[in-house]
Amino acid sequence: MTDLELIAEVKKGSRSSQEILVRRHYKLVYSFLYRMMGDKELAKDLTQETFIKLLNNITKFQPSSDFKSWLLTVASNHAKDFLKSKAHKESQNTYELYENDDTRTVKSVSSIFEKNEKRKEMKRALETLPDFQREAILLKYYNEMKISEIAAVTNTSVPTVKSRLKQGLKKLEHYLKRGDLDEQHRNG
Repeated sequence: MTDLELIAEVKKGSRSSQEILVRRHYKLVYSFLYRMMGDKELAKDLTQETFIKLLNNITKFQPSSDFKSWLLTVASNHAKDFLKSKAHKESQNTYELYENDDTRTVKSVSSIFEKNEKRKEMKRALETLPDFQREAILLKYYNEMKISEIAAVTNTSVPTVKSRLKQGLKKLEHYLKRGDLDEQHRNG
């Protein structure tokens, strides 16, 4: 069944279609929220809450819309609401990139270490960005969304998304170059 067929069945009250729809898109939402929030347990909680919101508001979904974009909009708005909440302000979160390594392709311990170091370096670089720039970069490069889709998810204009991406990438480049120079000074 397609997403639209599942949604039509969910609107009629089908529990099995709800389960299929959630299972089909759980990883997408979880990985997006994990990258946004940096905490696995928090991402799991927010993912579950996102799907509850989604199912409670499924009647608002218009078949002419892109379901993936609508779903990520719900997830993005829920994450933003959480970041504004008292619960978030009282907690400290760490940020890790979602790992999706195929261990069969890893050739040696040194390559594992190198990949891990690069991942940690990128994690630290992403943490330096404002939330709105990090969100745009994650949607573009980790969720492979088009700029127009990102604009819809973030409720901004296409030029704003382009600006956020350009500024965010420039900051990442600066941060990563600075890290390379620091390492050269330590080793030099």
